[in-house]
Amino acid sequence: MGGRHRTDELDDGYNSQKEPSRRRRGGRGMVLVPLAGSVALAVLLGVAAFVIINRDRGCAGDGVTLRVTASPDIEPAVSQIAERFNKAGHDVDGKCVTTAVTKGTPATVASGLGGSGGKVSAMDLWIPDSTLWVANLKAKNALVPAPGATIAHSPIVMAASGSVIPNLKKSFGEASWSGMINAANVANLDGPGRKVRVLALEPSLNAAGLGALLAASGVATASGTGQGQLVGALKKLSESTVRDQEALLSSLGVKGSRSPLGIASEQSVWAFNNDKKPDVPVVPLYPAEGTINLDYPVVVTAKDATLRKAAEAFQKELGTEAAKKTLQDQGFRTPDGKGGKAISDAGGFQAEAPQTLETPDAKTVAKLSQTWSRMNLGTRLLALMDVSGTMALPVPGTGLDRMRMISKIAGEGMRLFPAKSEIGVWEFSTDLAGQGVDFRKTVPVGPLAESVNGVLRKDLLIQKLAMFRAKPTGDTGLNDTLKAAYGQMTKEYQADKMNTVLILTDGAGNDDRNGISNAEILSYLKKTYNPEKPVSILLIAFGPDAVAGKKQMDALAKATGGEAFIARDILEVRKFFLKGMERRICAPNC
Repeated sequence: MGGRHRTDELDDGYNSQKEPSRRRRGGRGMVLVPLAGSVALAVLLGVAAFVIINRDRGCAGDGVTLRVTASPDIEPAVSQIAERFNKAGHDVDGKCVTTAVTKGTPATVASGLGGSGGKVSAMDLWIPDSTLWVANLKAKNALVPAPGATIAHSPIVMAASGSVIPNLKKSFGEASWSGMINAANVANLDGPGRKVRVLALEPSLNAAGLGALLAASGVATASGTGQGQLVGALKKLSESTVRDQEALLSSLGVKGSRSPLGIASEQSVWAFNNDKKPDVPVVPLYPAEGTINLDYPVVVTAKDATLRKAAEAFQKELGTEAAKKTLQDQGFRTPDGKGGKAISDAGGFQAEAPQTLETPDAKTVAKLSQTWSRMNLGTRLLALMDVSGTMALPVPGTGLDRMRMISKIAGEGMRLFPAKSEIGVWEFSTDLAGQGVDFRKTVPVGPLAESVNGVLRKDLLIQKLAMFRAKPTGDTGLNDTLKAAYGQMTKEYQADKMNTVLILTDGAGNDDRNGISNAEILSYLKKTYNPEKPVSILLIAFGPDAVAGKKQMDALAKATGGEAFIARDILEVRKFFLKGMERRICAPNC
């Protein structure tokens, strides 16, 4: 029509053929129209800004969050590196990557991944303090992701307060794993352990603790140190463990009669001194034989392809020179052993990396872990003391009778057990507690630190050992006594302890004509022994009659997975008790 342009829709969105709306009153509609336009403009500007910002970061579109769980000691450094990584902007499949770092104790994370602990927070990348955790997991489940490159190192060292270093060097000498074994050996009562108290980190919770035991064990094996010495040290260390490094380092400043010597990572010593600022700083001591490193591997746990790419990008960032400097500034070394200003030749630290000992394979690690667990078991022991007539006979060259010698042996053995051990003693001959009752329950089995009628059980045992006298007319009612004792210990079996019947005798053997025979007691022991709940017999004989009775003694011990020994010197008892401790490792299949 004429010069007019017809359209199907008007500017307000209505169809031109529709009836026009009624005229609105007032100016309210005039206000809403520009307001709507302003909102639309703001949205467009926001979108534009988002696109421009992310374009500058190198990516656009939806973001993806990479969840990283790092060991608490390295988490602050990893968080700093992640902050720079996030600011720089990284694109993966067109998505912006944001890295979120949280700390997680390696033992807890490993327990969760292995299915033996609680729920583990979701993560795409894990940085534990050691490949030992991953190796242990893979040994149980081949599907566990393999560790990638390591991002830092921290040598496992010994540590002591600067105030005790002079005394420590006098009594301990140069820092070494062999020296630590010597000082910690429970049977070396006259060694450096009299002046040095070795503190260990619980190896099931700390890679530094496990690494120290592996290093010490490897050095002991290479040098030909007897298994007994290593077992003695492990037993003693199992009684003086600390749950974490900070608690251990804090305890080094506590004064006592012995100089404390602990185990820690080099970085933890630096961090403790830097953060806690003790009056006397802790000094790292580098073992002469070398050491094992905490190596902080990167383990990619993500299954999503995009997240795996993001993990690879962040792993690459962790290997940059800037990242290495951040790690060095917080007391870590680079994987090639180079430390920064934090680790320099001052305060006992050494710039040069110590010699690295090879980390044992998974089988060796598992074996040592099992050994430690068994050493950690408590002790429940019932000692049977022979007080028969032959015990009054003199021991040539000693000025003592057999009774006094056996009591000395028992007392020497008592010194090897910690206060939490449960020990009791019976004496036996014939008719000690009435006609036909060959034994007397002198001190019932219980904790050494427990009070018995107002006297500590440990003190009571020592008193009774000193008071034992041979019964001049008494025969050796061993078999009846052993049957009663073994039956009671089997009935009262405790799974968290090593349950043992210890027989201390002159080896003359059973000569009670009214009691059960040798064949009958062997039959009883074989029938009663339960490998699922093992109660073993440890037999120590002293005197000229011991050799003649060795065959029967061996039979009694073997029936229960135990062992029999003949002592020629009182101090040999330490070796025998260590042998008994060694059997913890192989029981019940020794």
